[in-house]
Amino acid sequence: MQCISTAGSKVRNLKITISYDGKELHGWQIQKNAVTVQQHFQEAVCQVLGYTPDIKGCSRTDTGVHANMYVISMKTEHKITCVRLKAALNRYLPLSIVVNDVCEVDDEFHARYSTKGKRYVYKILNTEVRDPFCEGYALHYRYPIDEKMLDKAAKAYIGTHDFTSFCTLDKRQMGDFTRTVESFDVYRDGKFVYMSVQADGFLYNMVRIMVGTLLKIQQGKLAKDSIPDIINQKNRKCAGPTAPACGLYLDEVIY
Repeated sequence: MQCISTAGSKVRNLKITISYDGKELHGWQIQKNAVTVQQHFQEAVCQVLGYTPDIKGCSRTDTGVHANMYVISMKTEHKITCVRLKAALNRYLPLSIVVNDVCEVDDEFHARYSTKGKRYVYKILNTEVRDPFCEGYALHYRYPIDEKMLDKAAKAYIGTHDFTSFCTLDKRQMGDFTRTVESFDVYRDGKFVYMSVQADGFLYNMVRIMVGTLLKIQQGKLAKDSIPDIINQKNRKCAGPTAPACGLYLDEVIY
């Protein structure tokens, strides 16, 4: 049954920070024939408040992508305290989604349009033999990775560029493809190699294509200094493949 809003007094704007395991989910946004984070969240909110208020997510995420930090803004007339709302939502949400924080914010705050930037991290399991406990949570890459070489190559991503070469074009990508990448770091921690990128915004599949391009450089199929030329070409065919979603995490949303 569809939940319907009830009248109240003061409209409150809530900032809700969650984390989720995206392995079995089809991203954030509601879809007709797939289970998503937004669907689970709205169902939990309806259970707690008795209706579904206006809910905004900080960004789309793809099927299989995870989030260490994802921000939702929600306007409601309900008087439930932030502490009680956090506990109640966690009671009704599946184990793959958890509410970490709820706070009241200014009416102008919007989870998506108030963002100043985001940071994504891509996780690679760099071992000869795969780890079953990492399945769905990291890309298994069995061949050697020179993280220092890739870190040097990745610095070419930094700056304000037209990232058409690093975008999967579809109906949601229109207009300006210029983004400002503030940092891109490749580093190792034991058997894992991490690629961390922060920017003022991201295009569809942009991080996964950046990662795929770096792995193609690692394989010797692209030159170490090829990224500037790929950017200038503004042609998706010039970049590497789109890396699998399993290794990608939305790590921080910056306001």
